[in-house]
Amino acid sequence: MTKDASGTLATTCSRSRHAEMLLLTNIVVFQVAWLLSVIGGAQQMPWLGPLATLFALAWHLSAARKPFEEVLLILCCGLMGLCFDSYLVGAGWVTYKAGLFSDYVAPYWIITMWMLFGMTLNVSMRWLRGRPKLAALFGFYGGPASYLGGQALGGIVLTNQFAALLALAIGWAIMMPILMWLSE
Repeated sequence: MTKDASGTLATTCSRSRHAEMLLLTNIVVFQVAWLLSVIGGAQQMPWLGPLATLFALAWHLSAARKPFEEVLLILCCGLMGLCFDSYLVGAGWVTYKAGLFSDYVAPYWIITMWMLFGMTLNVSMRWLRGRPKLAALFGFYGGPASYLGGQALGGIVLTNQFAALLALAIGWAIMMPILMWLSE
């Protein structure tokens, strides 16, 4: 093996390790900030989630290859979350203990959780790119599962569980392929 070939191999291995560490860190940072958001909402500390999200997004944007595009994607996720969760609140299917602007608008800590989710689209959710049917299936099951987890931790109440879970499954099945398309 020549010196050039071994140098290229070492560079490739180094990039691979860096990508693996970025992926793992993205997953861990997302999960910790998600947990702090839900616990903050459950314990009348709705500011905790946005604070954790701020740190998570600062880390994410510092590691991003295209930070401006990531900011746009994250803002799109926040806007989508504002609309979708506000619909659930307005329909009376979901209630929150803390952080509400009004009886018809999702709490601010949920909106920042959507922004937090946006940071996963080009990293730990990247495997769903170009697979809209798989993304829809993932959204159909993963969206409601996340809200059930939030309910188990006390941050959210699905007041009409059947209607809420159905709306979540359909909504996330539609939104997930759109979000993956936006991430490209």
